[in-house]
Amino acid sequence: MAKRLVRAKKRIRATGIPFRVPPDHLLPERLAAVLAVVYLIFNEGYGGRGELASEAVRLGRALTELMPDEPEAHGLLGLMLVNDARSAARVEGGEAVLLRDQDRSRWDQHAIAEGRAEVDRALTLRGRGTYVLQGTLAVLHCEDPPDWPQIAALYGELAKLTGSPVVELNRAAAIAEGGDAEAAMELVERLELDGYHYLHATRAELLRRLERNEEARAAYERALESAPSDAERRLLERRLAELSG
Repeated sequence: MAKRLVRAKKRIRATGIPFRVPPDHLLPERLAAVLAVVYLIFNEGYGGRGELASEAVRLGRALTELMPDEPEAHGLLGLMLVNDARSAARVEGGEAVLLRDQDRSRWDQHAIAEGRAEVDRALTLRGRGTYVLQGTLAVLHCEDPPDWPQIAALYGELAKLTGSPVVELNRAAAIAEGGDAEAAMELVERLELDGYHYLHATRAELLRRLERNEEARAAYERALESAPSDAERRLLERRLAELSG
């Protein structure tokens, strides 16, 4: 990244690219790229660098102030606020904690309420883009109990917009939480995400629910091979040990 920044600075100097804030009529066409960058910053922070998550939220607030009638900006800010609000409960004793098992008393309820208000604003503006849908999903996941059929339906809508197999994997998980592990398994088996450890972790959980324990054990072991963090590996190891026991 440092090398890329150096190269970019040299190019700016060599070509005389001016720095200026674009006029209002050019902001919408540049918004998608800006939102994507802010979201990438947040995701990097969500993975453990809290200062980056805070910076992404700050940038999200700035975007909603600059473009108060842009639903996707409000959707992204709502998504980040709600997800960040749960950060204190995501790891316990060095082990990742699944959403359904998190201690809700450790969630930042003020941030969740603010995120919900941002998503409501996006929906009032008739937003139905990817960030508005993701923000809505983040809010619904915080409900007790979550409305799994509605969550699955929204993931289906998001999958149509993005064409993402990862979104389809999330839809499968919602279908399973709604009580239909068999249908969820059928969907997972169609996804081409072999190198994605969440596919194998989700598949292991579904196989476990379907009492196909030997296959579940192999899926947990496959997920462990590519788990990105110690906290997630500890969770998978515990689930595997429970299955073996």
